[in-house]
Amino acid sequence: MRVELDFIAVLTQWPLLLTGVMWTVALTAVSSVLGVLVGIVCAWTRTQGTPATKLLVGAYVELIRNTPFIVQLFFIFFGLPVAGVRLSPEWASVLAMVINLGAYSAEIVRAGIQSTPNGQIEAGLSLALTRMQIFVHVVLPPALQRVWPALVSQIIIVMLGSAVCGQIATEELSYATNLIQSRNFRAFEAFIVSTLLYLMLAITLRGVLNWLGARCLFGRRHG
Repeated sequence: MRVELDFIAVLTQWPLLLTGVMWTVALTAVSSVLGVLVGIVCAWTRTQGTPATKLLVGAYVELIRNTPFIVQLFFIFFGLPVAGVRLSPEWASVLAMVINLGAYSAEIVRAGIQSTPNGQIEAGLSLALTRMQIFVHVVLPPALQRVWPALVSQIIIVMLGSAVCGQIATEELSYATNLIQSRNFRAFEAFIVSTLLYLMLAITLRGVLNWLGARCLFGRRHG
């Protein structure tokens, strides 16, 4: 059986693909910033908070880390309206991605915090710094530097996971791919193109985040 591939039929739909890529990038950018911030707050709470807040954050982390992302997404988009909270597909996707990344990054950041030598904290106390100042200026920067590769990998996983957001009509890349193949019935070619685009996005995102970590967040200008 001879298979004839027609990538032109897919590539002529480049406006849809471009829109999908742009939405994927936008969702990833917003959820990465907010998700890591949520993770940092949760990591601080699990290390410095009261027993009650530690229990609450621990329950959130375990719930999210032990349930599928698509279930979390569907709960937010289809479940919350029962409680009177209605979100657009895009905002539901962002919220689900932030909640998911927040739980995973919380454990990653917590590992970095717990590896901080006690001597650094004692030095901060000797300079009359508050606990919050010690955390922000003494503990957090080196902790993030130690776990940055793991955070980068987790952000990429969340970006790739955004593909399921097309199930609620968020116009990201997988949604565009399904729309294209439903129009021209070139599913094989459409998903090959989509796979290559996801691969390019993942490689580019890793490079950008590593550059940001080395040049901006941690101040290493050379090497």
